[in-house]
Parts: sequence; C-alpha cells; structure tokens
Amino acid sequence: MGNHSSATEFCLLGFHGSQKLHHILFTIFFFFYSVTVMGNLVIIMIVCVDKHLHSPMYFFLIHLSVLETLTTTIVVPVMLWGLLQPGIQTISLAACVAQLFLYLAVGTTEFALLGAMAVDRYVAVCNPLRYNIIMNSRTCTWVVSACWVFGFLSEIWPVYTTFQFTFCKSNVLDHFFCDRGQLLKLSCDDTVFTEFIFFLMAIFIIVGSLIPTIVSYTYIISTILKIPSASGWRKAFSTCASHFTFVVIGYGTCFFLYMKPKQTQAAEYSKIVSLLISVVTPFLNPFIFTLRNDKVKEALGNEVKRCCQLLKDLLFSESVSGGTVLIMDYSKSSVPSPPSLSSLQNPPQVYKSHSGLGSRHSR
Repeated sequence: MGNHSSATEFCLLGFHGSQKLHHILFTIFFFFYSVTVMGNLVIIMIVCVDKHLHSPMYFFLIHLSVLETLTTTIVVPVMLWGLLQPGIQTISLAACVAQLFLYLAVGTTEFALLGAMAVDRYVAVCNPLRYNIIMNSRTCTWVVSACWVFGFLSEIWPVYTTFQFTFCKSNVLDHFFCDRGQLLKLSCDDTVFTEFIFFLMAIFIIVGSLIPTIVSYTYIISTILKIPSASGWRKAFSTCASHFTFVVIGYGTCFFLYMKPKQTQAAEYSKIVSLLISVVTPFLNPFIFTLRNDKVKEALGNEVKRCCQLLKDLLFSESVSGGTVLIMDYSKSSVPSPPSLSSLQNPPQVYKSHSGLGSRHSR
C-alpha cells in the first residue's frame, strides 16, 4: 500500500473557526459521545440481566447497540482530539486505513442487521405462534454472525482499492476523519470508474438490506389492519415502532451520503451528513429503543428499583451491625446494668419472711 501512495500521513482540517468555537464544539460532542456510550451500555446490561428480555428481538438489539457504540467510537475520539489541538491534526497512513475500514465495515454490518431485524419483526407479527420455533437461538446466532462476516469482508476490497491510488495533489483532508470521498479528491489518478463501482456496491448494500425491510413492513401493516381491536393495533405497532423509527433515520442519512455516483461531494456537505451518522444517530438509539419500548422501560424501572432496594438493604445492614457491636460492648463492660421495672414492682419475698420471723419473736 505504501509503495503506491506518496503520502505517509494525512492532515485533518476538521472544523473551521476560532479556538473558542472549537472548545464549544468539544463540549457538545463530548456530551453526545458520553450519553451515547453510557446509554448503549445500559441497554446491553439490561437485556443481559433481565430474563424477560431474552428473546430474538433483544438479542439483535444488543448487537445493534454494540455497532452504534463502535460507529461513534471510531470517529468521535479522533474528532475530539483534533478540537483540542491548536494546530492541524495529523493521522498516519496506517491509522487512516484502519479508521476508514472499521467505519465502513461497521456501517455495512449495521445495514445487514437492520434487514434481519425487519424479518424478525415480520415473523413476530405475522406468524406469532411459530415465532419461537422459527427464530430460535441457533438461527439468531447464525444470522448475526453472517451480518458481521458480510460487513467486514465486503469492505476489504473497497478500502484496499482506495489506498492504491497515488495521493500526489496534497495530504490535507478537509474533514474530521479519513473520509473516502475526500481521499479520492487527493488522487492524481482517474477515479471515475472506481467511484462508479463504489456507487454500485453502496446500492447493493443499502438497497439490498432495505428490500427485506420494505417487504416485511408491507406484510406487517397489512396484518395490523386486519386486527379488529384498537388495543391489538397499539400492541402490534409498539412491537415495530422502535425499529421502524431507527430504520428511517439510519437509511435516510446514508442515502444522502453514499447513494451518489460522484463520491467526491463538497466537504461541508460530507461533514454534516457524517455527523448525523456518527454522532446524532448513535445518540438517539438508546432513547428510541427505551422510550418507545414498554418492555425495556419496565425492565429499566425494575433494575432501578432493585438497585435502590439493594442500596437501602446495604445501609440498613451496616446500621444494624453497628448497633450490635454497641450492645455487645455494653454487655461486656464492668458497669452493672440498671434494675428492671419488674424487679422494682415485685420485690424479693425474702423481706416478707424476715418480717414474719420478727412478729413471732415479738409474740
């Protein structure tokens, strides 16, 4: 790779503006990143701990949360580091290759997983009696493994081809991470045919995962419309609402970025769409799958109550153990204990016997 490229490192321009603006952007993006990571980790822990959520839908949700965490972690820390630096940020060729490959591979895996989740929702709504038989643990594991393998294998050739070009124009990328479109701008070679191939691959990945989603939701909507009761409608819609919302946001942003024959679009346009993909969408994921999902909200409430109860029990046990120590110390001390009330009300009978003896002697 290095023999075909004149650049050994790249300079990331990041965001334009003063250092004060950079510090404001750092605060905003750091908040988004922290909430994203914590929110997705909370989802993963809740699904793993709560036995009521051990179903195929939430098994897929765990992997989606992992992918969203990886997406933002691949891009945002490098962006935050660049906002803190007063000068131009540099990134090595190897780090640029790794960042671009992981970013594209994780994104492709996520599209494949969203298609699989749509099929899972179709089976749950349209064929609920056979849901546990069709979507058993073996099938779910196989589907998720296939999504991960497909995502990472499918991006090896595009990334390899990107870095086979000679970057002789400049080594300055007008972006906050190693974006493929900005890398192709630096090439002195003819990239038209390669960009067209990348465009066809984007169509295959995005549209290929969108087709099962559209077909599944077509059958889901037709099945829901046949339900006579309003409560049945709400239950069926709540089953698919979170996934459908995430599909609209995820596919909408990626259509604007990748579904273009010309990959070398304007830098500012690419930055905005990349921010939506790597910052905004992962940030919304925990809220979409908790606020719009009754089971997750119930499980989250139960875990919060259990943690509060454990904390109360811990504090109570510490206070009780401290009181026991005081009682033991009091019992071991040499100071005599005060007389009880019963002993004062019922004096010993020996005094009566002495009084009786005294009366006899007086006689």
